[in-house]
Amino acid sequence: MLDIKLLRENPQSILADLRRRKDTGKQKWVGEITALDKEYRALLQDAEALRKKRNDTTDEINKLMAQKKDFKPKIAEAKELPGKIKKIESQAAPLKEKIDYYLMRLPNILHKSVPSGKDDSENVAVREKGQKISNEQMLPHGELLEKNGWADFARATKISGAGFYFLKGEFALLEMALMHFTVDKLVEKGFTPITPPLMMNRSAYEGVTGLPDFENVMYKIDSGDLYLIATSEHPMAAMYKGEIFSESELPLKLAGISTCFRREIGKHGIDTRGIFRVHQFNKVEQFVFARPEDSWKIHEELLANAEEIFSDLEIAYRVVNVCSGDIGTVAAKKYDIEAWMPREEKYREVVSDSNCTSYQAVRSNIKLKRKDGTKEYVHTLNSTAVATSRALRAMVETHYKDGALKIPKALQKYMNGEKEIRAEK
Repeated sequence: MLDIKLLRENPQSILADLRRRKDTGKQKWVGEITALDKEYRALLQDAEALRKKRNDTTDEINKLMAQKKDFKPKIAEAKELPGKIKKIESQAAPLKEKIDYYLMRLPNILHKSVPSGKDDSENVAVREKGQKISNEQMLPHGELLEKNGWADFARATKISGAGFYFLKGEFALLEMALMHFTVDKLVEKGFTPITPPLMMNRSAYEGVTGLPDFENVMYKIDSGDLYLIATSEHPMAAMYKGEIFSESELPLKLAGISTCFRREIGKHGIDTRGIFRVHQFNKVEQFVFARPEDSWKIHEELLANAEEIFSDLEIAYRVVNVCSGDIGTVAAKKYDIEAWMPREEKYREVVSDSNCTSYQAVRSNIKLKRKDGTKEYVHTLNSTAVATSRALRAMVETHYKDGALKIPKALQKYMNGEKEIRAEK
């Protein structure tokens, strides 16, 4: 959510950003919000003037009583004021609702380095790392996992439907090793591990993302005002809702460890079936509350952390700067890391790294109190460290050969020193 101060002081910056996004529908909102805000503030001033008058009248009544003078006319005057104030407040409330409705749906202001583009085909490659191998002859990863007894999709579909899976045996241990390795790496870098609630209420969710745009991919609990989380970013962002940080508390670096749930699994194809696009998956997420002046440096640090993880997994990847047509509402800038999938001979997204600047903090009212006593909204950042199902697919396609899956050296100590896993007997 954009701070209303930005709209009051620099509406042209919002209009310019919407033009850059080619979002013509929302450009007219800027003028509408400005007009509503002007009317709303005028009503607030009227209400404040009446409150002052009420206080002044009370003082006058007390003085007249002390002087034993007639105060009844002032009493009659004072009795009228609460009704007048209430009437103004009832006029102001729907204006505030309209303003908030628009502000909650305006996108964040893009950083100047975000490339312009219509969709993901116009994202800009920043760099490539690792050797891109080809493995077109291997089975699709889902079939390979089933053949080796490492996953069971049929029985998962039987009890839960499409988009779910059982992981089995040493492959299940490999997923646990991957998460343990990732958490250890982040702890070494100053992150605090967090296992968040897996459900959030609507109010908390609206504080961290554009819920109307996100609801189509989320599971709602029918019996209550709760949603299963789509990523641990969301409960971590909401964790400090309505709170104020001191400068010494920032940056606060959190490593979220959770199962994530998404209703939409996207397009189906021979290489997207299996464990790549699913309804339920495990993820370790980086999340940071930061001082505004530090957030762009931290954005690059989160990207470096994720790159280090995929380098340690010996997986080729590239980094892309996500363009204006693909970035979404919340982020001011976003990088994706795309792992090379040798069977498909394509890059596939495995990491998203976003600086959301103050957008989430405004929605959730999370502020920073400076040493001089002034307050401002913090910046929030998030980045995948590893989504295990996607990383495991890349590992299978990269490291499977001659009936065995080579375990990257970085994970071997978490697998009791084993260097490979073979088909379950």
